[in-house]
Amino acid sequence: AETRAMTALKLSLMAFSFVFWAAGLTMLIIGLWAKVWLGGYLALSASDYPNAPAILLATGTAVIVWGFLGCFSAATEHRGLLRTYGAFLSAVLVAGLTAGLSGLLYRQDVARGFQEGLRQALNTYGEDEAKADALDALQRAFTCCGVESYRDWLTTPWALQQNGSVPLSCCRGRRGCQLSPPNVYGLHRDGCFGKVSAFVSSNMFSVATAALGLAALQVIGIVLACLMAARIPAHPLGIATPC
Repeated sequence: AETRAMTALKLSLMAFSFVFWAAGLTMLIIGLWAKVWLGGYLALSASDYPNAPAILLATGTAVIVWGFLGCFSAATEHRGLLRTYGAFLSAVLVAGLTAGLSGLLYRQDVARGFQEGLRQALNTYGEDEAKADALDALQRAFTCCGVESYRDWLTTPWALQQNGSVPLSCCRGRRGCQLSPPNVYGLHRDGCFGKVSAFVSSNMFSVATAALGLAALQVIGIVLACLMAARIPAHPLGIATPC
């Protein structure tokens, strides 16, 4: 019975390690996507917020590397490695909870900060090239103009220097864009705040859910690793990391 229980634990931990590795790969992909697609938009926010995409990238990379350790420690029944693996899963649990909860808790703050950040980007357009490029990319990607509408541009320092024009990123290419004064029929009619805040909020929710899901998965691995380590006699070279 003891042998059968050990075999069942061993197979369960090896299966978990495979799922854990796949989850780490998924987390890495989500982190890359969030960094690429959300990073530029979040850079326009005036609020400080925890960098959930960076946490996902770091954790996903570590999970992929350490996922192999889980399989190896289960296959070799090495008590020290099992305890080390259990400790690593505990660290990943904390990282996943941090990324997930920060994404959920700060979604509204990001939306509020984004509105203020957009206004700042309009008022400093032409002075800060990085923010200007991010704002132009945003207006093209979301076919929007200004914060609430194109009228937000008309009182900005840049527009006053350009005789009341708006940036080319506000223009609908096929309809042309008369810039002075702006031809409303050739402009993107919607403001950017509503569109982008909804996009960022919903996708941060997806990132947060993925992080919390992986964190919940760690509990199973920690229990399996500790149970298996407890059934194996101490190894002379075992690593004394408590489960």
